[in-house]
Amino acid sequence: MPHDSSRPADAPPYTQAAPSSTRIACDLFCAVIDNFGDIGVCWRLARQLAHEHGWEVRLFVDDLLSFQRLCPALDPQRATQTVEGVVIEHWHEPTHAGETLQIADVVIEAFACELPPVYVAAMAQRERKPVWFNLEYLSAEDWVADFHLRPSPHPRHELLKHFFFPGLGKGTGGVLKEGDLDAARAAFEASPQARAAWWQSVTGGPPPGPEATVISLFAYENPAVDALLEQWRDSPTPIVLLVPQGRISGALARFFGVESFGASVRAERGALTAHGLAFTEQRGYDALLWASDLNFVRGEDSFVRAQWAARPFVWHIYPQGDDAHLPKLDAALDHYARTLGEAPRRALEQFWHAWNGNWAHEGDTAPDGRANWSEFARHLPAYKARAQAWAQELAQAGDLGGNLAEFAKSQLK
Repeated sequence: MPHDSSRPADAPPYTQAAPSSTRIACDLFCAVIDNFGDIGVCWRLARQLAHEHGWEVRLFVDDLLSFQRLCPALDPQRATQTVEGVVIEHWHEPTHAGETLQIADVVIEAFACELPPVYVAAMAQRERKPVWFNLEYLSAEDWVADFHLRPSPHPRHELLKHFFFPGLGKGTGGVLKEGDLDAARAAFEASPQARAAWWQSVTGGPPPGPEATVISLFAYENPAVDALLEQWRDSPTPIVLLVPQGRISGALARFFGVESFGASVRAERGALTAHGLAFTEQRGYDALLWASDLNFVRGEDSFVRAQWAARPFVWHIYPQGDDAHLPKLDAALDHYARTLGEAPRRALEQFWHAWNGNWAHEGDTAPDGRANWSEFARHLPAYKARAQAWAQELAQAGDLGGNLAEFAKSQLK
């Protein structure tokens, strides 16, 4: 084995993962930066590669406490464990590479988290070099298709990294979607008993009547929420609001004049009835989207799930300095609203921009910059039809897990 000066002298010897197996071994590295988006995407991808593609997946995560919120079966005190067929390592980044240094056939660094140097050096020593991906954040911008799968040679080692870009159109990596997701949604929608059981479990009561508009609200802290709650309070028809416990709960507590707005809290003002929901693990979140007529979502993972739910949705994009997130918001709108008529498209654009704090959006008719609920709600039937058609269009790009697995296998031949 050749000597590598970048590899510490006391580093453990490495092996190729699962040398006796014909299954593809994959190591996926995830640093939990903020909220649950990074680990949410990585956990979905890890499970899908293991369950649908038969890969041996090892997931390195630096924050097991955050991970446990999405995966209650996880023990945050254990350094190594297996959950749902995926080996999970507590990653003491940036230098730690697991208790045993094994180099997989496919290596994924999620969202430029940077692999441990000892791991990269061992990758270079492997006789058959791993297929190395940098999994990027989702973007609907046009340039994504040009950079998707673009190779990047390592500056010191004989290694090649490919940039894998999720996206909303053909020529990108697509977005995550399990093979049985559509069937699960159809079964929920077709079963009054399943829907009634869901409502009983999360609110303690039956589903609301058909005259009510059911809205799920999952968002970052947002100054636009107060005016929107006031509009829902004054709505001519009932509004039922479902609020998962999170960063917007404080605003709900202030509006209803209660100490906190957590799980099992129920409050009413005018036409608005709001239910506080417990923080749910990943699979439970899909049912919330399916049970609602309109979904407010945030970040990347819930944004993708809302699109597969085939329901109208409003996206709270992760805010960046200098409003760098707004072109990304507009790019998503260009895809999603492409076939809408002028009036519903304009109302959708205005509402999304107001919700994302862009009060100066050109043509906004609300003088105070509020998200105009009555104008938006007038077009909900058009948005519902578009949401259903959009889910079918989005599927044409293929699912991210399948696209990644197909490319990796082509490189391993």
